[in-house]
Amino acid sequence: MAHRVTAVGETTSLADRKRRAGQRLIIGFKGASVPRELRAMLREWTPAGFILFKHNVEEPAQVLELNRELKSLIPDATPPLLTVDQEGGRVMRIRDGVTKWPPLRWVGNAADLQLTAAAARAMADEVHAMGFNLNFGPVADINSNPKNPVIGDRAFGDQPTPVSKHVFTWIRETQARGMMACAKHFPGHGDTSQDSHLHLPIVEKELPELLEIERKPFEAAVAAGVAAIMTAHVVFPDLEEDYPATMSPRILKGWLREEMGYEGLIISDDMEMKAVRGRFELEEQLERACRGTLDIFLPCHSQPMQQECFEHLVRLQEDHPLHHSLAEDSERRINAARERFLLNRPAQPPLEILDSPAHRDLAMKIRARGEGVA
Repeated sequence: MAHRVTAVGETTSLADRKRRAGQRLIIGFKGASVPRELRAMLREWTPAGFILFKHNVEEPAQVLELNRELKSLIPDATPPLLTVDQEGGRVMRIRDGVTKWPPLRWVGNAADLQLTAAAARAMADEVHAMGFNLNFGPVADINSNPKNPVIGDRAFGDQPTPVSKHVFTWIRETQARGMMACAKHFPGHGDTSQDSHLHLPIVEKELPELLEIERKPFEAAVAAGVAAIMTAHVVFPDLEEDYPATMSPRILKGWLREEMGYEGLIISDDMEMKAVRGRFELEEQLERACRGTLDIFLPCHSQPMQQECFEHLVRLQEDHPLHHSLAEDSERRINAARERFLLNRPAQPPLEILDSPAHRDLAMKIRARGEGVA
């Protein structure tokens, strides 16, 4: 006699499935204040957190107040991850009223890990002062392709050994200040000639070279205890021929979790980038990434897409026992990160540290030692 398989939805509550689905999303929104539409959505489900962009920013005091308001909209039991891309150089969502930090390439050029540590601490303090608790950095890519249109001076350099040392130091010092760090873009976006915001890049390297070059800085990030690692919307045919790393269980679960022993958060790059959006069905993206043990997705702009992601993630738990257990695992990792970084966090620095004389002097020292160095 055939045995009937009990659907997951028959043994767990809808409230549990909705809670776990929401906790796998960090979402963005338009405007410098919380829009009415977002408030309405938050009455239905609770995301893991929020991401701010330039269009959310007027000046640092407004950013701090916006983060306070976002935090107030989320239950105390699941404090939100308040996130931003504040790398220095080209990628700084808050530019006015803060220190004009140079790109990481200049930090790497200076070839002084004490200077790297000081820059990481100062950057972490400034981001913390504005109310964030997770900064999407450092870039851990090896910028080995001079035609790369998207990484360039965002990376510490083009050689794996020095880049790995800077990545390790940056993460260690950032997290010692109570700020979660996120190494990106795993397993490496540095040897591409296309921008994944616009295209689906392919890295035609064989496994030995990927191990020797691309993976090294991420091994350093794992050794440093990094809170999160962001995936690359990049195809590595020697590992996974048809799908980008974000959608590859072999790369994420096989490489990152099992081979490298990583137990922290895996976060997708922006799901609205053209490398994936419209190229793969959304449900397929979510299903494959979840099987890869990816924890948090970033639908950064479109509220309809955010709602669609939420609904798919609920249904995945209902339709298959594997996705039920994967959602439970991700929820545990997300809560472990909260416990590790948000409990007993160092006191929030005052806004007065932003663009302070000490920080300006440090930025000038990095420029003097790193700008224009080959």
